[in-house]
Amino acid sequence: MACDTGAKPIDETKNVSTENNENNTNNLEKKEEKMSSSLVLRKSPEFKMEAYDAKTGHYTEVSSEDYKGKWHVVCFYPADFTFVCPTEIAAMNAKYDEFQELGVEILAVSTDTKFSHKRFVETEPLLEGLKLTIGADGTGAVSRAFGVMIEEEGVALRGRFLINPDGVVVAQEVQAPMVGRNVNEFLRQVKAWQHAEKTGEVCPAGWVPGKKTLPVNTDVEQMTGRVGDYITVEEIMS
Repeated sequence: MACDTGAKPIDETKNVSTENNENNTNNLEKKEEKMSSSLVLRKSPEFKMEAYDAKTGHYTEVSSEDYKGKWHVVCFYPADFTFVCPTEIAAMNAKYDEFQELGVEILAVSTDTKFSHKRFVETEPLLEGLKLTIGADGTGAVSRAFGVMIEEEGVALRGRFLINPDGVVVAQEVQAPMVGRNVNEFLRQVKAWQHAEKTGEVCPAGWVPGKKTLPVNTDVEQMTGRVGDYITVEEIMS
């Protein structure tokens, strides 16, 4: 897939014969075996679960329906009352207003209960003033749907999924539990994705607002094999 085709969801059933149901099932199974486990360019999984809304201090329920038509991020973390996890949640919360200005909703998720979430927020000093909603994926069903469940431990990997208003996952980052993620880099990616989808231009490595984009939407033939005529390594790395 070329880098100038936009965020169109993958049709996972394309070119699969429907002449024979048995053959069709076999073809789908074989196709599934070959497909990447990544959710990028696929529709985000649907979900519904209990949650704790730290902004209001009340229990609630969240579902994928709540985020339809919106930019949003579903951000999994291993567990409450751990060590790296509160630093990540606090970092996302510190940038909450910036995400809101971009029209991006944030949903944190772990396999802990809503009761654990409430107590965690109330006792962890880093989470004072938390504005996020935290989903309670007690059965692990949502974590499995997003492909981040560690079955042996009953917790989720550090998985972060950016989903556009069409419900398509445009970016994902999945890490083992020991190292936290960078919220500033994620915020940069959100801005780049929103610019790309709005303008049809594509964003080079490390792009931030105000820097050069690559206008493949208007100059694709001229740019082919000549990207260096448009941008230098120094500009990319500056």
